Amino acid sequence: MTLRVLADSVAANSTVLAYIPSPPQGVWHIGPFPLRAYALCIILGIIVAIWWGERRWRDRGGQPGAILDVAMFAVPFGLVGGRLYHVATDWQKYFGADGDPKAALEIWNGGLGIWGAVALGGVGAWIGCRVYRIPLPALGDAIAPPILLAQAIGRLGNYFNQELYGRTTELPWGLEIYFRYNDNLKPDAMNGVSNGVVDKVVHPTFLYELIWNVLIVIVLVRLDKRYRIGHGRLFALYVAGYSFGRFFVELMRDDEATKIAGIRINSFTSAVVFLAAIAYFIFATKGRETAEQLQPGAVPRPWPWQFGALRAAGAATATEAATDTVVLAKDSTADKDATPDEPTADEPDSSAPEDAVDLAKDAADPSEDSAETSKASAGADKAESSKSDDTAATKTTTDADKS
Repeated sequence: MTLRVLADSVAANSTVLAYIPSPPQGVWHIGPFPLRAYALCIILGIIVAIWWGERRWRDRGGQPGAILDVAMFAVPFGLVGGRLYHVATDWQKYFGADGDPKAALEIWNGGLGIWGAVALGGVGAWIGCRVYRIPLPALGDAIAPPILLAQAIGRLGNYFNQELYGRTTELPWGLEIYFRYNDNLKPDAMNGVSNGVVDKVVHPTFLYELIWNVLIVIVLVRLDKRYRIGHGRLFALYVAGYSFGRFFVELMRDDEATKIAGIRINSFTSAVVFLAAIAYFIFATKGRETAEQLQPGAVPRPWPWQFGALRAAGAATATEAATDTVVLAKDSTADKDATPDEPTADEPDSSAPEDAVDLAKDAADPSEDSAETSKASAGADKAESSKSDDTAATKTTTDADKS
């Protein structure tokens, strides 16, 4: 079967293959309390990011609990920043002719701009790092993959809310958007329940972004493991990778959005942020911080706008790490030279006394020992006999003198 025939077959049977159905609802009520899938996805993403980020921070030599401590600052700032960006870029929905200003505070209905979340969340993280006296760039490298994974999980919330989708399509993986109605039978896409009637079939751009995020997470982890990236450069790769994919995803969307010269504002933001992230990755300090430098108060950090001081601190760090490596290598060589070689089982000890060797020879030839002993005994008997003769002669002479 040729590719053309296969493609025609897929198109002809697209109704059999079925489109991706949307959830019938995104909110469940437990008594007076609404349980929103969007909020659950955001919370789950935050939990996963803190848990995995904590593990990565400890693996790099950081103090346990630091990620959770800093998250107490970063998460609230990130939520506020994400909402501010969304409201600012879609202001007509809230402050336009038919807008509702109070709806700008209803964060549970969706609408968090990732750029604002990262920007203001970064400010919160910087404050937390200042409080706990740990380096922000190193912390950013530890949490970069977890943050992007949290974003992927959060995109599932857009699925339940039937939002962030693209233009209409006839592809087999198109997403069905249903009509939803509330209890008063009024259209309510966010809080209503589907009646099963399909409004349109669209590109699931939230799914495209989810898959892209997961792929970038895998790439970041592998690059970090192989090249030991530090000093905020892995975080820069996360920002660059996400921005690159988000640029093309935005081109597929056709929902209402603020535009500049006919191009969605998020596309402009993605391009600018991508270039800034690549520039940081190129010019930032190479290598990775040591475990000692991740401890609270180990290294005084310059202010973010003190670029010269930041470069000097990074260069000093690299020099110190290189010096420590050389010193350790020299110490290891000196210890090896100072340690005498131990004799092996097959090799005799050359420093053993010579008499020990003689004793070994005597033990090996007992007949020679017996001959030597006999000779010594005979010599001793001869000497004793000679002594007895001399004593007798002396006594005879003395007796003669007396006579």
